[in-house]
Amino acid sequence: MKIVKWIALILAVMFIGACAINNNIASRAPESVAKSDHYKDGKFVNTTPVPSSAAKSLRILKRIATEKSVDNIPDRPLPMVKVTRVQLEALSTDRVHIVKLGHSSILAKVYGEYWLFDPVFAERASPFSFTGPKRFQPTPIKIQDLPRIDRVFISHNHYDHLDKSAISKLAHTDAKFYVPLGIDNDLRKWGVNPNNITAMDWWQEQTENMTNNLPLTIAFTPSRHFSGRGLNDRNLTLWGSWVVKVPEVSLYFSGDSGYFDGFKKIGEKYGPFDIAMIETGAYSKKSWPNLHLLPEQSVQAHIDLGGKIMLPIHNSTFDLAFHPWFEPLNRVTKEANATGVKVTTPIVGQIFTTTDQPITHRWWEL
Repeated sequence: MKIVKWIALILAVMFIGACAINNNIASRAPESVAKSDHYKDGKFVNTTPVPSSAAKSLRILKRIATEKSVDNIPDRPLPMVKVTRVQLEALSTDRVHIVKLGHSSILAKVYGEYWLFDPVFAERASPFSFTGPKRFQPTPIKIQDLPRIDRVFISHNHYDHLDKSAISKLAHTDAKFYVPLGIDNDLRKWGVNPNNITAMDWWQEQTENMTNNLPLTIAFTPSRHFSGRGLNDRNLTLWGSWVVKVPEVSLYFSGDSGYFDGFKKIGEKYGPFDIAMIETGAYSKKSWPNLHLLPEQSVQAHIDLGGKIMLPIHNSTFDLAFHPWFEPLNRVTKEANATGVKVTTPIVGQIFTTTDQPITHRWWEL
């Protein structure tokens, strides 16, 4: 079995590299990004440096190929609440409703508008349809069954956050896309109208009116991570997190990040947040401690941000790390209880509002 895993891994790496070089499916940063303060020597860089080396990458690949996984995939169907368009359209337009679609994908109905954060509807978080991390369960609603989407927010271009097939479907709508610098190039290739794309740098913000004329503030804020969809495009596009403010409600969406002082800076500038959607899953203290949050760090990030209620994301959907699939929620709720942080843990598809009490049902233990 280990030999098979090694062969599959090598073939996958070779194929990704060939695609990136020959077919140009990897992201390419346009010339406009050169003016960014975070673009150095042809690549984007973190404000807090992340050590990296070829040797470490090889150790991680070896670990993937040789380490035995324990409880990395659920042994039973997970609970899920199916969502329909009729149900979504019946929701009130005087508040903010949130639905976790799985992993980091979030659907929000914000005073009547429909928003998507990192929408991934593909069966696999992979460039391939036949291999790569496969969903534990389908999304609670299919992308073609969604109401008309008004806004789409993308945190970075990794396959578990930027789904080309989903973007291609949304490209045929009038949705506005908000993306990190460089990803606008990909969206144009995938059919999105350039007039509907706003590419932003860290700490850049803009204000506009929603369809009902309510004021909206959008800010793109830093995270400590990286980007890339192939072998030769690492850090050619930016990564980050989103701050979105509408009357009486402030939302934060972390994307992926290691722990850094940026959380406190974001909290000081834009906090507090009614709901902070924070990465909690796919971590490894041994392999990538600087790029993903440990659950205890997720809680600390929430505190730094000035969050009121924390929604753990980036978990319970794909097998992306070495820990058991249920461990992130166990650890984050334990740390939250110890520190007095309010955490909401909805079932996939369960609708809640920013004013609801936290959902504390431990569904992953069923």
